[in-house]
Amino acid sequence: MDTAKSLYERIFYVDENSFESLALNIFRLQHKTNPIYRDFVNHLGVATELVTKLEQIPFLPIEFFKVHTIKSGDWQSDICYESSGTTGQTTSKHWVANDEFYLKIATQIFTKTYGEVKDYTVLALLPSYLERSNSSLVAMANRFIDISEDPSSGFFLNNSQELYDTLLKCKAEGRKTILLGVTFGLLDFVEQYQMNFPELIVMETGGMKGRREELVRDEVHEMLKSGFGVHNIHSEYGMTELLSQGYSQGKGIFRCGYTMKILTRDINDPLTVTNQVRSGGINVVDLANLHSCSFIETKDLGKVYSDGSFEVLGRIDNSDVRGCNLMVG
Repeated sequence: MDTAKSLYERIFYVDENSFESLALNIFRLQHKTNPIYRDFVNHLGVATELVTKLEQIPFLPIEFFKVHTIKSGDWQSDICYESSGTTGQTTSKHWVANDEFYLKIATQIFTKTYGEVKDYTVLALLPSYLERSNSSLVAMANRFIDISEDPSSGFFLNNSQELYDTLLKCKAEGRKTILLGVTFGLLDFVEQYQMNFPELIVMETGGMKGRREELVRDEVHEMLKSGFGVHNIHSEYGMTELLSQGYSQGKGIFRCGYTMKILTRDINDPLTVTNQVRSGGINVVDLANLHSCSFIETKDLGKVYSDGSFEVLGRIDNSDVRGCNLMVG
């Protein structure tokens, strides 16, 4: 059996042709070294030696991150990313063996999608996340800001005027600029300030978190397009329990990072999983979750297309409202 060390290096070079093979190797390793996942798989009566394709791998319900420590292997780390949640809500905790591994993967995914981070001015409007010290999104944004080496790059909490001035300066100087923002923060900003900056990449990370009324995605995107003077609103699909990201460059159609793949499951029969084009519950294969669990059953509804892109259609009834997506009408 492959070791975590041997699989670690292969993850950085995985492609479409090697993805399934690597995922199956990680599945076998995690079944052996992750007691929570092993008990879950065994409870389902799945014989690991008969699992020969992605669709046969059991996906761990995402709620397990709220009540268990999900670790594959025997390792110690002080790094724990935690979901924000609302008051009184149990939060998810994702223990990470090596945050440098996560940040390197996140940087590579961004680079493959948008080009070199160093070519951008990176502005981050993440008020609800900045109020915590253990947000994986803040860690990623902070790494991008460091790589950009642009003195204008940085975080903005309650200093909307400074953000507005910085955006105008970036536009005037013709800089490639990305504004990464939590949705309610972006909406608050465009209620105060309007601009026409068509070259700006506005990327919403989802989530109202009780700060504003939940709105359908198209309505939010129209408000943001009007406020910033852009043609499309970009989006990031990520969550505390995942270390990989998907990105949408408009119209809510996401493409997975190279370490990630989306499958859908039958809502009425969660063990029926497919990579064929159809709507259903979103299951995520995240190879970057090597040290936790790479096979996550989320509470998002979605549709996967033949080219591997996907769309988030909403939330499964009675599940918590999460920060990673917007309601879709």
